[in-house]
Amino acid sequence: MKQILLTVWRAARPPFLLLSLSVVSLGGALAFYSGATWSNSLFGLILLGALAAHASVNLLNEAHDARSGLDAQTQRTPFSGGSGALQTYPQALAWVEAMGYVLIGLIMVIGFYFIDLRGWALLPIGLLGILVVLSYTPAITRSPWLCLIAPGLGFGPLMVMGTYFVMMGEYSWLAFGVSLIPFFLVNNLLLLNQFPDFDADKQVGRRNLLIKAGHSIGASVFRWFLLAAFLTLLLLVTLEYLPLWALLGTLTLVLALPLYIKVQRDHMDLTRLQPALLWNVLVNLFTPLLIAIGLYLASF
Repeated sequence: MKQILLTVWRAARPPFLLLSLSVVSLGGALAFYSGATWSNSLFGLILLGALAAHASVNLLNEAHDARSGLDAQTQRTPFSGGSGALQTYPQALAWVEAMGYVLIGLIMVIGFYFIDLRGWALLPIGLLGILVVLSYTPAITRSPWLCLIAPGLGFGPLMVMGTYFVMMGEYSWLAFGVSLIPFFLVNNLLLLNQFPDFDADKQVGRRNLLIKAGHSIGASVFRWFLLAAFLTLLLLVTLEYLPLWALLGTLTLVLALPLYIKVQRDHMDLTRLQPALLWNVLVNLFTPLLIAIGLYLASF
């Protein structure tokens, strides 16, 4: 049983769950800046739901990729190719899959509590979120354009606006605008990770942007998305929808600029591209978090 639990834990990819903390912090800080009364318990419950959704996607993805044989064929890196947990202990496959569905149940319980608290306007985001969780690996990864935007949709508009709504009790166009920052960044997180997985993804029938349009197009889209994330932040500050403190998020340009150059120059050379995978993760983690810190500081 100890080995099973360890495998389930590894398959949930705990280090990557930090992304949910960063994005939920952004939504919570924006709500606080907009006048919401802060509640540690409410924020904690939102975070629990986000972590459950993120872990569920990871677990179901690991189970599906173990069955298809994908993870056995990938060139695993610290940031792509799966955790390797089920390749080490395949006997835990059913447990990993079951825990993925248990967490979906937890998400639904939390979601219904939030609906009872804030109203049925939250339901569309909740339903779309569950749909993305359930369909991501078996269906979305077969559609190049859905595969491109689904990660950002989940961590951008759904997670940021969902957090904002639960804390504020209403939606806002500002929350949507801010949610575009993680939308572009998280799309890029999965897009760049598909470069080392290209051959394995193709063999098991996936049809992402790289497989459909090639590495050069994928690299171009990556660069445009990276620009769009920071231009969105600069535009919101320039138009005074966000305070100057939000520009703390631009500190990650120290990584984003070399990331932009390396993807442009080395997207066909997986060995030289490796550092970009780490830089991309750090940009994703720290950009929303730094903006959140800026919004929190501007609230006083």
